[in-house]
Amino acid sequence: MLQIYKSSSVQGGEGEAAPSFLRAAEPSLAEQFAAVIGFIRRQFLVVLAFIPLTIGLAAAYLFTTPPVYLGRATMIFIDTGKAQTFQQSILGFDPINAVMVDTQIEIMRSENFALSIVKDLNLTHDPEFVVPGGICTAINLLFHPTWLSCLFKSTEPKSESDFTRRAVDTFEKRLKVNRVGMTDAVEITFPSGNPERAAQLTNAVADEFITHQLEAKYQTIGQATAWLQDRLNELLAQASAADRAVVEYKTKNNIVDTGGRLINEQQLSELNTALVKARADSVEAKARLDRLSQILRNDDLDPASKELAAVTDSLKSDIISKLRGQYLELAQRVALYLPRLGNEHLAVVNLRNQMREIRHSIVDQMRQIAEAYKSDYDIAKAREDSLEGSMAASVAGSQMTNRAQIELRQLESAAKSYRTLYDSFQQHYMDSVQQQSFPMSEARIITRASPPLYKNSPKSFLVLGVAVFGGLVLGLGLAILREIADRVFRTSSQVEAKLKTVCLALVPAIKPSAKAKSLGIKAATKIGAPRIIAANAGLPWYVVNSPLSRFAESIRAVKVGADVTNAAKPNRVIGITSSLPNEGKSTISASLALLSAHAGARVILVDCDLRNPSLSRDLVPIAAPGLIDVLTESASLNEVIWSVPSTKLSFLPAGAKPHLIHTNEILASDAVRRLFDLLRESYDYVIVDLSPIAPVVDVRSTGHFVDSYVFVVEWGKTTIGVVEHALTSARGVYENLLGVVLNKVNLKQMISYDRHRSNYYYNSHYGKYGYTE
Repeated sequence: MLQIYKSSSVQGGEGEAAPSFLRAAEPSLAEQFAAVIGFIRRQFLVVLAFIPLTIGLAAAYLFTTPPVYLGRATMIFIDTGKAQTFQQSILGFDPINAVMVDTQIEIMRSENFALSIVKDLNLTHDPEFVVPGGICTAINLLFHPTWLSCLFKSTEPKSESDFTRRAVDTFEKRLKVNRVGMTDAVEITFPSGNPERAAQLTNAVADEFITHQLEAKYQTIGQATAWLQDRLNELLAQASAADRAVVEYKTKNNIVDTGGRLINEQQLSELNTALVKARADSVEAKARLDRLSQILRNDDLDPASKELAAVTDSLKSDIISKLRGQYLELAQRVALYLPRLGNEHLAVVNLRNQMREIRHSIVDQMRQIAEAYKSDYDIAKAREDSLEGSMAASVAGSQMTNRAQIELRQLESAAKSYRTLYDSFQQHYMDSVQQQSFPMSEARIITRASPPLYKNSPKSFLVLGVAVFGGLVLGLGLAILREIADRVFRTSSQVEAKLKTVCLALVPAIKPSAKAKSLGIKAATKIGAPRIIAANAGLPWYVVNSPLSRFAESIRAVKVGADVTNAAKPNRVIGITSSLPNEGKSTISASLALLSAHAGARVILVDCDLRNPSLSRDLVPIAAPGLIDVLTESASLNEVIWSVPSTKLSFLPAGAKPHLIHTNEILASDAVRRLFDLLRESYDYVIVDLSPIAPVVDVRSTGHFVDSYVFVVEWGKTTIGVVEHALTSARGVYENLLGVVLNKVNLKQMISYDRHRSNYYYNSHYGKYGYTE
């Protein structure tokens, strides 16, 4: 991580804030989408390369793996699964519960159940279940959870029990029984390499389960029937003994009952009823007698009174009623004659005498009735007294009988309990006998297995789909790893984000021409000889030979960056350096110098890479005197400077002094500073080709004569860590850094990293302004 941060803008004066468009910002949705598209374009072939590989593996698996067919049957449970020995209706179905269904499923998965099917179908010598010689079949490999151990088995079964054990183990592992959702149905599946065999084995499981349940229920019912028979005999003996005890106790205590009631209880009830009636009759007779006696005590009895009329009606005596009628008739006649004849008239007197006689007759008749009432009352009273005596004697006898009935009831209750229990067990015994003759299965098959039309595995489309998906995942994973491991500079935004400086230009990669060697260089082995550099087809001359190319435009961007910054800070001396050798710093130096000179500026190009003066070897390979000679005062400046007539460019080579050791001391000397002060006064631009930062320390000694630095980074090759380390170690370079140039950019690949930057260099855009490539 770069630890040095510049305080001023690259394109502004010292302390000036960077423009808003150069500040770090959160990527927008469009930028994120463009980043994803770029990642796909960059890594498309890597991701795509894994798909044919995984498809080939899947195809090999499909061709080498034998097909497996799956038999499938469905069974439903119709009762609780218990032996219905004590049920009221032998045909009734009880509700199913989840626990019972799971219990039945575990029965089908049990070892004993598998053993019964293996024996019934004679699977102990079936190659599909017992593999001789330890060679596992494809079915076992696919469905056996420990199939890896199966690959290494080499012992053959030694006995019949070993064959049986292997067959049962294989059968258990391959049989699958599962509940269908939340229903009472279960699904039975069994795999096999043959469709008919798969259906046969599946149906065998279903049929064996039903048979197993019928046999289990038959045995359970048979055991229950035998137990009920023994229990019935015991209960019959106990009930008979209890009945005999009741009869003997009644005989001993003279207890006789009629219709379920004892005789003394019946007599007591009858006496009580008669006594109640006798008391009622006595009370009624006395009431009539008292009422009649009260009327007779009245001497002035008036037969016409309402009281006598009410008594007459209650007595229901025809004589009294007749006499009273006569009396009333005479009373009416007296009432009729009295106003006309008077009270003393003989007719009135005779009528009154007749009325008096009739009254006496009524009274005599009532007295006779009163005597009869009195006789009835005496009879009723005597009967009441007699019944009360009989009742008292009966109650005394009943108390003795009740004390005996206490024990009698206990005996009768015991006898009744034994009899009820016996009847209940007898009913259960009859039910169990009927069930034994007609046992019911706890389940029935609703769908029998038929030979499957299609294989269950391997599923071709699924395997191919998984292969394609796996290839995409593997390719995407490798692509992500490559993307993470790609720690090089690819875009200008990376430069700005990582190095906190501006990217001056993206210089496209140019293929060197076959005419790259210098042409027409004048011999200058001696001081004072002509020093002319002729243009050629080499890379440094590309900006002159193709001024309307993208390469030339990129170099112009570097010059513009220097010119804009020069407005606030003099940038006459510009040093070109890089992290490592061969990143193109010398080419950028020569191109920038040639382009500036071609534009009419006074420019001198100085080769200060004293350890490896590659620029001097490229431009003037035969030049002997140079910068070292000027510094040592072996030659004057004018005697070692070369020129390019076509552009008026001046070039100061390093000088032919090989194997220099303390080059940093040379560059840090006052002589170098004085030389560059002289060059600064004589030229508009002094372009200095410096050594790389990482291999040597020379660049760190150039801060006293270089105004600004241009840092060259090879696109897609120089790692971010190397550049950060180089700039961190050279603080003076970073603090005076003009910007970074991404060199040797592959514009075709650039589109997948920075689409808008690659579009910036499209020929179609340049063609509108006369540019040609």
